[in-house]
Amino acid sequence: MLLPLLLSSLLGGSQAMDGRFWIRVQESVMVPEGLCISVPCSFSYPRQDWTGSTPAYGYWFKAVTETTKGAPVATNHQSREVEMSTRGRFQLTGDPAKGNCSLVIRDAQMQDESQYFFRVERGSYVRYNFMNDGFFLKVTALTQKPDVYIPETLEPGQPVTVICVFNWAFEECPAPSFSWTGAALSSQGTKPTTSHFSVLSFTPRPQDHDTNLTCHVDFSRKGVSAQRTVRLRVAYAPRDLVISISRDNTPALEPQPQGNVPYLEAQKGQFLRLLCAADSQPPATLSWVLQNRVLSSSHPWGPRTLGLELPGVKAGDSGRYTCRAENRLGSQQRALDLSVQYPPENLRVMVSQANRTVLENLGNGTSLPVLEGQSLCLVCVTHSSPPARLSWTQRGQVLSPSQPSDPGVLELPRVQVEHEGEFTCHAGHPLGSQHVSLSLSVHYPPKLLGPSCSWEAEGLHCSCSSQASPAPSLRWWLGEELLEGNSSQDSFEVTPSSAGPWANSSLSLHGGLSSGLRLSCEAWNVRGAQSGSILQLPDKKGLISTAFSNGAFLGIGIMALLFLCLALFIMKILPKRRTQTETPRPRFSRHSTILDYINVVPKAGPLAQKRNQKATPNSPRTPLPPGAPSPESKKNQKKQYQLPSFPEPKSSTQAPESQESQEELHYATLNFPGVRPRPEARMPKGTQADYAEVKFQ
Repeated sequence: MLLPLLLSSLLGGSQAMDGRFWIRVQESVMVPEGLCISVPCSFSYPRQDWTGSTPAYGYWFKAVTETTKGAPVATNHQSREVEMSTRGRFQLTGDPAKGNCSLVIRDAQMQDESQYFFRVERGSYVRYNFMNDGFFLKVTALTQKPDVYIPETLEPGQPVTVICVFNWAFEECPAPSFSWTGAALSSQGTKPTTSHFSVLSFTPRPQDHDTNLTCHVDFSRKGVSAQRTVRLRVAYAPRDLVISISRDNTPALEPQPQGNVPYLEAQKGQFLRLLCAADSQPPATLSWVLQNRVLSSSHPWGPRTLGLELPGVKAGDSGRYTCRAENRLGSQQRALDLSVQYPPENLRVMVSQANRTVLENLGNGTSLPVLEGQSLCLVCVTHSSPPARLSWTQRGQVLSPSQPSDPGVLELPRVQVEHEGEFTCHAGHPLGSQHVSLSLSVHYPPKLLGPSCSWEAEGLHCSCSSQASPAPSLRWWLGEELLEGNSSQDSFEVTPSSAGPWANSSLSLHGGLSSGLRLSCEAWNVRGAQSGSILQLPDKKGLISTAFSNGAFLGIGIMALLFLCLALFIMKILPKRRTQTETPRPRFSRHSTILDYINVVPKAGPLAQKRNQKATPNSPRTPLPPGAPSPESKKNQKKQYQLPSFPEPKSSTQAPESQESQEELHYATLNFPGVRPRPEARMPKGTQADYAEVKFQ
């Protein structure tokens, strides 16, 4: 109670705790430096010692100011001087006679920060200081900026209105000054201004994009202002489209240019991330397209960069990737060629045989059977990027490609036996190599050697050999009877043997033989068959041994004539036999009769095939097949006789080969008067009844 009385005494006025005096004002007032603020205030005092005509005076003082001697910061008393620092800035706008003590502070300054109180004077009694109910003025730095309202995107050539507002408006406070600056404004640009906001209208141009427009707000105090700058966004079509690449989560880099389209190489299984960005206004819609197929797309309100992730690139990911950027004003696109590199995969060989269009796929280690003389085309096929270097080898030697432009193609127009073996296709590649091998097996039908027979002490011994691929099988026929295994009565014995492509068979016949004997040897495999026959004719007494003795002199006498006739006969029919296959001739021993010699002159059947090697007069004797019996090696064997062989002319054509072809060797009969075969003698199995006859008168 003593302190207020003491202060009142010091300040020069009464300060009684009278409930009839009261004041309403906010305790704290904050104002930015240089701005204006209005402080509302109302008060009441008793109606004592004054009338309606008595003037009422109000005063605002800084704290700890003697009211009788100190200068107020604002007053309505005309004869009372105010403080110099607040003169013209602080104003008592309220009417104390009506209980209004409102104060306006303009161009607030930092030194204005203080505690303020109000004093009222009216008549002789009302002289009161509201010491405890004043307000504290806080002056802060000016940080507030005006707000500029402008469309996000401006259409070029279309007028636009921009508004600048500064939200600090109080009654009794002067309006700030607005101004506009910017490259988009012409010298005649309008700059209308109101008390607390400004409206600007102008027409943007395409070149105004990305330029600044600034709204300035200036206050009464010089040097105190606020401003707001906005960047103009004038609409335009997408431009400056950029593609970048990130490998295995490394920083993104732009692809290397190659021609008109950038080129990118990536290894199979690698991680790739393709990024696409474009400059446009409004923001463009981005999309990634592969071969006219949309892989991903963005939204205008989404990120301005569109990424496409390929976690582990595959061979099928190769192709042209196109990034497209579109908005309402146009579009732009850019492409990238991606090549996924990988070593050879699924290496295989495609085969075409005998001009067949149906191809066979062969893997590693496959065995390929081919008929001798057929055409064969081997095509090595693989998938790799870049294409692998293909080559063919056989027995370690590189084979020259039949098509230099395509080294994976190997053509064999006519397959020969020497082609048999392993062929390997090599696929070379920087990332790894592969090879595939196949085994070529050359097949051909049987080639029959024999049969040949000789008389031995134990009976008739015959041998027959054949060469073929796959290895042939041999069997003997005695007339219509198939001789299999060994006879239980020991009437015959068959001994087979084989070595590689050769098959040999020996036949021993024991006991008496029928008067008409036809002995045949037959060879066959999956590629064909061939057979040869021997005809044993009896003499007049029906015995083979006596037939030889009775006909020996006749045979010796006509041998020279026989050879001459045979030579003339062969020379006559030689042109007709150019396309027939030379067949082996049977061999006989000294024990055979002259009629045997006469009846074994060979004649080729209609299905005969020509040998691959033609005999010539000076050609060496054909070697015996492995395992075949050698008559010269047998002891106590008499000299054998064999018909003279004549060379056949070489043929320019060869008979076609067939898997089911069969051939049988037939023998023409040379008939002499008085010596003829018996009518009931059978012709060899499977032959035609067109035996040639050469008759001597």
